[in-house]
Amino acid sequence: MDQEMLNVLALPLLFSMIGGTYVFVHFRDRRPNALLVVTLFQLVGAYGYTTQPSEGLFGLLVLHAVVVFALLLRHLQTPALATDNRDLR
Repeated sequence: MDQEMLNVLALPLLFSMIGGTYVFVHFRDRRPNALLVVTLFQLVGAYGYTTQPSEGLFGLLVLHAVVVFALLLRHLQTPALATDNRDLR
């Protein structure tokens, strides 16, 4: 009974990390949307943890939070797209 929420959220959180990283790396113009979706997956996982806490789910959420934080920091450190500068001329 304690593993139910981990079983329900394991694949969506793993998919979120893999898919979010893929979109982040390959589609620069879609980065803000990808970060929003990955952050929303983190909130869904946090809700699942509050309803049925377990050590495995907590570990998965910590891993997911580290990935989200790294992607967010990387996004904030990159300069604006070159296409944005062309639109201003």
